[in-house]
Amino acid sequence: EIFRQYLYGSQVVNVFFQVYLNHAELRSFGNINEAKQISLEDALSSKDIHAAFISTENRSHEETIRMFLEAGKHVLVEYPMALSAKAAHELWEMAEQKGKVLHVEHIELLTEEYKQLKKEVAGKDLVKGTLHFTGSVLDESKSGFPAFSGIARLTWLIDLFGDLTVTSATREKQKDKNYSRMTVHFQTANKKPLTWIEERGPGMRREKKINFCFTSGCLENFPEAPRSSVGLFMQDQNLFAKKLLGQVSKEELAAEKWRILRCLDLAEVIQQYCEEPEKIYS
Repeated sequence: EIFRQYLYGSQVVNVFFQVYLNHAELRSFGNINEAKQISLEDALSSKDIHAAFISTENRSHEETIRMFLEAGKHVLVEYPMALSAKAAHELWEMAEQKGKVLHVEHIELLTEEYKQLKKEVAGKDLVKGTLHFTGSVLDESKSGFPAFSGIARLTWLIDLFGDLTVTSATREKQKDKNYSRMTVHFQTANKKPLTWIEERGPGMRREKKINFCFTSGCLENFPEAPRSSVGLFMQDQNLFAKKLLGQVSKEELAAEKWRILRCLDLAEVIQQYCEEPEKIYS
């Protein structure tokens, strides 16, 4: 509601808040807080709707973004924006050609936990590091390969340590146990090693573990962080609103574009290492 008032009060844009897709059909939600649900076709064609929030299964992000951009709408989409680097670059180019904002939600960068971690890491010389994520099982037919569905962790590493190069990546799967473990090794621009582990299985607790070693010592636990007074999604929506209002600098927009597309480029390289190693090592 705050976001709605922020935009309406500025008389800038009406927002179609979310399109929920279940395969090819629009799910029925009726009325929510006196807001009447409309069809996808009406959302695309309406002149009163200038932006869309896309909260769908990962597999449908690319198609849905494309539809709204072609219809001349601004777009906010959950990560990952697409499940291939090529599609992501095409969508970004389309948004720029049409003069529309394509905003990819990355709330993992807005958590107080991460903000404190970034302050702790700033200015230190990395020796080596590991980021290990565990979580419950995902349906990869909907969520995509782990390098894409887990791109929040890759985003952390890029944002903390700058550009990375993939040196190796492997994937272990135990179908009978519904278990998966992806291990990726990177090098930083200064040739320092970083490891990302994405591990999922039944009953696994959603948790992140870090072990970052610097010349000044190792960081094995997240620093204590205060609780934010503004919810993560609201922080992200406010950033989207600022973009619509032209309140984000060209430098910030360029840096964000590079980070998002670079992470998707790396995700695709990781998938190739894991699924088609003969192409990488030949």
